[in-house]
Amino acid sequence: MRSSRLPADLAPNRLTEAVARRRAGDGDLIDLTESNPTRAGLAYPADLLGPLAGDAALAYAPQPFGLESARAAVVADYARRGVATRLDRICLAASTSEAYAWLFKLLCDPGDRVLVPRPSYPLFEHLTALECVEASPYELDAHGHWRIDVDALARQIDERTKAVLVVSPNNPTGSVIDRAELDALAAVCAAHDLVLIGDEVFADYRLDGEPPAPSVIAQDQAVAVSLGGLSKSVGLPQVKLAWMAVGGPPQAASRVMAGLEIIADTFLSVSTPAQVALPELLTRGAAVRDAIRSRTARNLAALASAVASVPAVTLLPPAGGWCAVLQVPSVRHEEALVLALVEQDGVLVHPGYFFDFPREAFVVVSLLVGPDTFDAGVARVLAHVREAI
Repeated sequence: MRSSRLPADLAPNRLTEAVARRRAGDGDLIDLTESNPTRAGLAYPADLLGPLAGDAALAYAPQPFGLESARAAVVADYARRGVATRLDRICLAASTSEAYAWLFKLLCDPGDRVLVPRPSYPLFEHLTALECVEASPYELDAHGHWRIDVDALARQIDERTKAVLVVSPNNPTGSVIDRAELDALAAVCAAHDLVLIGDEVFADYRLDGEPPAPSVIAQDQAVAVSLGGLSKSVGLPQVKLAWMAVGGPPQAASRVMAGLEIIADTFLSVSTPAQVALPELLTRGAAVRDAIRSRTARNLAALASAVASVPAVTLLPPAGGWCAVLQVPSVRHEEALVLALVEQDGVLVHPGYFFDFPREAFVVVSLLVGPDTFDAGVARVLAHVREAI
């Protein structure tokens, strides 16, 4: 009764079952995986969502790419980050997941391939499967810092390959592409007529004090699409508004926009209230971004200090994003470790295999968690590791 696009086994995994048992038994559970900013105890500006109720939201005048005022606000927001784009190169969507789906519809026939980073958030596997597209992973090399082996990536390209996806900052590694990597990737994509898709939703959140990473549309060799959205840039996942900015050689970029127009006009999924409110949300959202930056910086510093007292644990310093990766001794499988942390210590972390880390053992924690909860959860994790070695 189900298509092959869905996973064959939809039963909950052992970790999900363990978490449910812990919560059902009234046991305390510190969730160090929480990445929803609306549940992280952040202070939002009063009446931030007031613009959603404006009179202009009562009029429905659908436009495939989105209202001009909303797209102009996106152009201005890119400019805030030092990235130049144009009104006629912006397309709105309800989420970055939807934007990916539209791009796969645009670029791929069933059975085609896109290259995706590994480790990375396990979303691409589902999004590509739902569009009958194959996600082919390329490895991020973790020698001191995560880097893309562009030559190895190029060797994976065949006649079915249509696009290369980069996530910068990456979730969960926190790695960012630099200008040399961007230019090398763009050269490969241009040589093979591929589209370079850049997931830049965490672009505002550098953790190493450096300027934002270069956007994929900051080069003109290859057609490129930059993705962003309110979920991360203003901490408003519930408002459901994202965007694509298309760059690269003008004629090829125009063909991408022409195809996106047909798809976007078919779905018209972005709500009018969200579009009307977007200019003010992006402006007033600066306060939310500042609060998130303050929280993640504080937690990263606290984590580094705590880990320094446990030589067996290594913090892989993230350059950006909301996550941190800890390498722990491989005295047991990651699944056994995270299950024990839930069942014995009442703390939930992500295992590295959730993100397709190439080997064991890694755990991933969210830097968005409230400080007191974060410190208590990290202390439990480190105490458990000390006892296990």
